[in-house]
Amino acid sequence: MTAASVRRTNKKSKAKPRKASRKKVRQVSIFDKILRAMPVTEAQVQKGLTWGLVGVFILGAYSVAHYTGINERISSQIATSVGAAGFEVKRVEVTGVNRIDELKVYEITLAQKDRSMMLVDIDQVREDLMGNGWIKDARISRRLPDTLVVEIVEREPAAVWQRDGKLSLIDQTGYPLQQIRQEEMPDLPVIVGKKANKRVPELTKLLNVAPALSPMVTGATWIGNRRWNLEFESGETLALPEGEETAAAALLNFARMDGVNRLLGRGVVHFDLRDSERAYLRMPPKAETSPEPEG
Repeated sequence: MTAASVRRTNKKSKAKPRKASRKKVRQVSIFDKILRAMPVTEAQVQKGLTWGLVGVFILGAYSVAHYTGINERISSQIATSVGAAGFEVKRVEVTGVNRIDELKVYEITLAQKDRSMMLVDIDQVREDLMGNGWIKDARISRRLPDTLVVEIVEREPAAVWQRDGKLSLIDQTGYPLQQIRQEEMPDLPVIVGKKANKRVPELTKLLNVAPALSPMVTGATWIGNRRWNLEFESGETLALPEGEETAAAALLNFARMDGVNRLLGRGVVHFDLRDSERAYLRMPPKAETSPEPEG
């Protein structure tokens, strides 16, 4: 090997090494870090955002249609088409009717202007039916293709309310059902007095204190908006004191005395228990005997 070749070799060995190419480092944003930390993939997030935008668009379109009246026109057209296809109210089935006029129920139910099954306002029909005093509850449902089913729950008459010369049937809550005439009087207790009907639940509670006497009571009069007088089928009147508890105690005491001494049906006209210390009795007036003719 010559000296020249050695020098060339040494020059090559002393040549500077080539610099390694630097790769560009991608900056990671906070949003990317959040995405990587979430238990979903980036593709799933993008899909969710896409459907969210679609939902916002649909909601906006619906809102515009609602405020411009397009929805109502579409619904009306659909209902009309449904009615034309045979889904129109043609029959009404009524159950639970006993005392009220069934024809009246039909009349109220079919009073809707539009007979399409979709356009019948069931809530309005129920409200109209509830205007009848006899109806305690009403349930209306559709049965396709052409029937409305009406289930009626009637009120039960519990007494007759007499005030200002008028007679009305009332239920156990005191709710007025209908006015009646004297000749139509049923075999029910008669409640007398202004706003006495609102006291019927209170009266029922009072009579339950003495269940043995309760069936014998044919009437009750609310006196001075303060207390009760009870009338019995044997003709006696029992004056009770004021106050629910005081009246209940007096009635219970009277029931005990009647059970021992048989007070009712013995000719007494009036029992007065308003005094807590003693009871007062009033007998019927004695009939005057005419003097025998002298002869």
